[in-house]
Amino acid sequence: MTTPPALLIAGHGTRDEAGAAAFRDFVQELARRNPGLPVAGGFVEPSPPPLGDAVSDLVGQGAKRIAAVPLTLVPAEHADHARHAQHAQHAQHAKGGIPEALAREKERHPGTSYVCGRPLGPHPSLLKVLGRRLDEALGGPARTPQDRADVTVLLVAPGSTDPEANAEVHRAARLLWEGRGYAGVETAFVSLAAPDVPSGLDRCVLLGARRIVVLPYFLFTGALPERLLQQTEGWAAAHPEVEVLPADVIGPEEELLDLVMERYREAAGGDVTHASAH
Repeated sequence: MTTPPALLIAGHGTRDEAGAAAFRDFVQELARRNPGLPVAGGFVEPSPPPLGDAVSDLVGQGAKRIAAVPLTLVPAEHADHARHAQHAQHAQHAKGGIPEALAREKERHPGTSYVCGRPLGPHPSLLKVLGRRLDEALGGPARTPQDRADVTVLLVAPGSTDPEANAEVHRAARLLWEGRGYAGVETAFVSLAAPDVPSGLDRCVLLGARRIVVLPYFLFTGALPERLLQQTEGWAAAHPEVEVLPADVIGPEEELLDLVMERYREAAGGDVTHASAH
């Protein structure tokens, strides 16, 4: 029987220690749940742990084939995070993103091969978690359609210079709105793309909203979700006539853990693009 490839969790990186700790804890939980599978995780950007160290760890355990799962919700999110950090060194390391980083690792470790899986969102299981975060922000599960009919949701993502990545956020918003009874689901971005958070909230009001839930489209806590909360609180303070309720990030839920393994199995089956050295 062919030995299955090792699992590499690839993150874009963060300068926020809470976000980095959440990533590390998530990787450890995946390893705990899959004792027979070599699992390691690292960041493309120079945040601890680096992706190269994670690959070296897997190779040290005897791995020759590695399946990487990007811990990202949209394509190219990892490449743009360097611009969020506004640090030239980060931008240099993040150039090209995860597939190119894997190509460099292939050169560092001759004889290894890599496949790279798809981003995570907007998967139905993540939409389920987002719906749960909305219910929590509203004080519990909605009892009647009227409980949601006067609620507008503002789904907020980090933002990207890549139009396709931003379009995926709009796709997630549409899927989140369908069949859930909310007045509407609008989109906004913390930076790099329009509309920004205050403009997104303004749009909700123009569309008639008087009760808005600001829903982060983020996997874990970190600097950008904190910035989103500050922007939300600042706008709410200036508009006391509007009820604004902040929701929580997705977090290390069962659905996310299961989805990463689903993406791993998909990649291990070969239904992805192989990383190759340039």
